[in-house]
Amino acid sequence: MKKFLAEFKAFALKGNVMDMAIGVIIGAAFGAIVTAFTDDFINPIIAAIGGAEVAGRTQIGNTGSYIEWGHFITAVINFLIMAFCVFLMLKGMNALMNMGKKKEEEKPAEPPKEEVLLTEIRDLLKQQANKQ
Repeated sequence: MKKFLAEFKAFALKGNVMDMAIGVIIGAAFGAIVTAFTDDFINPIIAAIGGAEVAGRTQIGNTGSYIEWGHFITAVINFLIMAFCVFLMLKGMNALMNMGKKKEEEKPAEPPKEEVLLTEIRDLLKQQANKQ
């Protein structure tokens, strides 16, 4: 049992697990911000432009049940906003990671010694052929 707890402690305190936990917490907080932004800004703008209430619903027959299509539209808008933000973050991270690679790639790589020797031999053979 002690070995099991020691293994669990080593797993739980690894850097990757802690980073993931922090990411989940920040993601949840960011999700709440996006939801508030959508509910308090985007939906009223859509309602003002289109004249329709985004948080609408439709009754199904005489059962008293409703299809909450407005909540679905709000969830889709939230998803699109969050996906766009994640896309921008990844694009920025990739740009930062590629900055160092571009500097290395700008320098032309030296050809292998065999290629240099073969090029010299080819040039010498061309010179000899031109002399004859």
